[in-house]
Amino acid sequence: MAEAHQARVQNVIEDMVQSLEKDHIRKMQGRMFRCSAECCDRSTDSMAQVHQCIETCHTPLAKAQGLVTSELEKFQDRLTRCTMTCNDKAKDLFDSGAKEPAVRSLMDRCVGSCVDDHVNLIPSMTRRLKENLDSIRQ
Repeated sequence: MAEAHQARVQNVIEDMVQSLEKDHIRKMQGRMFRCSAECCDRSTDSMAQVHQCIETCHTPLAKAQGLVTSELEKFQDRLTRCTMTCNDKAKDLFDSGAKEPAVRSLMDRCVGSCVDDHVNLIPSMTRRLKENLDSIRQ
């Protein structure tokens, strides 16, 4: 993918992840650490009970991180498939005798279209992630 297109997608994704981290993940991390500290304050519990308590405290954050990772992987897979289609179109055009400038132009337009389409998916992906993060039991 051309550098400008790649940078555009990366910037939009980074903004989304930072927003999710600030508004959701960070709060979950705070709850996890406070919960874990309370587990450690249980002087009558066995070591195994304290470890189980801490593990339970970590579960919501682990689910949240897995959810975000999974959604980002799906997004990346879709974008990769789209750009691979562009590569196939460019190769077909080149194989049919087209000159390099025409192939480059097709590739740039095609990848640009992929980026536009996928950047337009980010608001709905963000909304879905926020809803899912909000639904994770604390």
